[in-house]
Amino acid sequence: MPAPRPPAAEALGARLPPLVVAADRVAATVRAGVHGRRRPGQGDAFWQFRPFAQGDAVNRIDWRQSARGDRLYVRETESEAAQTIGLWRATGPGMGWRGAASRPTKRERAELLLLALASLLLRGGERVRLLGAGRTLAGRGALERLAEDLGASEGALDDPSLSRHSRIVLFGDFWAPLPEWQARLSGFAARGLRGTLVQVIDPAEESLPYAGRIRFEGLDGEAPELLPRVEGVRPAYAARVAAHRAGLHDLARMAGCTLLTHHTDQPPEAALLALWLALAEAAR
Repeated sequence: MPAPRPPAAEALGARLPPLVVAADRVAATVRAGVHGRRRPGQGDAFWQFRPFAQGDAVNRIDWRQSARGDRLYVRETESEAAQTIGLWRATGPGMGWRGAASRPTKRERAELLLLALASLLLRGGERVRLLGAGRTLAGRGALERLAEDLGASEGALDDPSLSRHSRIVLFGDFWAPLPEWQARLSGFAARGLRGTLVQVIDPAEESLPYAGRIRFEGLDGEAPELLPRVEGVRPAYAARVAAHRAGLHDLARMAGCTLLTHHTDQPPEAALLALWLALAEAAR
């Protein structure tokens, strides 16, 4: 008899079909926005460059391209260039929070962006994989299967079977202490994994738009805290948020990753477009 699914998985499973439809709609809007931009061609006539990696044959080095900088580059065709992109979204209790009933939770927005990005990648011929899910997906029906993996996933970040030099895209609020993310990102970098971190946060987490006497309850096991006058701590709070993001940005940069920030009161299309362009820039 199969083990019962946790409540979060049941809730996601109930909304998977509309979530996939919404993700495809967001992806379609972004596809229309980038239509007409310079894009790679298709077939073996299309080629692109990537950095030379251990295990590549020396005769594959493009010396002309390599002479333009201080790195060696390999030229490969489209069929060779298709790669696996590892995707992840945080599932901690804090991701279920929202500052207003009119906004989605951070987890809802992260899952929408993850699936919308996957839709774009799959249509571009790439393979996608939810970290820790155990399978790589491509082709027809892959988006629906990825959504199923989301419903069954507990948010495992480690995925030893993800091939070296794959790209990763991580969605979360990244409020965990910086040393924790330093260890995780260093582990990715040691395996040659690079990519993008998308910090999904509610605007209230930055602005602290409260006044007077407020009792704050922790979502991740923290002790509650009573503040007699919230507006009095707002400047110090803003400074801590800025310092945390600056530290996260530095950690991402040192690991060869990019950090983007998305607020849940903003359109998902804007975040997806920025992410898509960042991935395209990183692939050059």
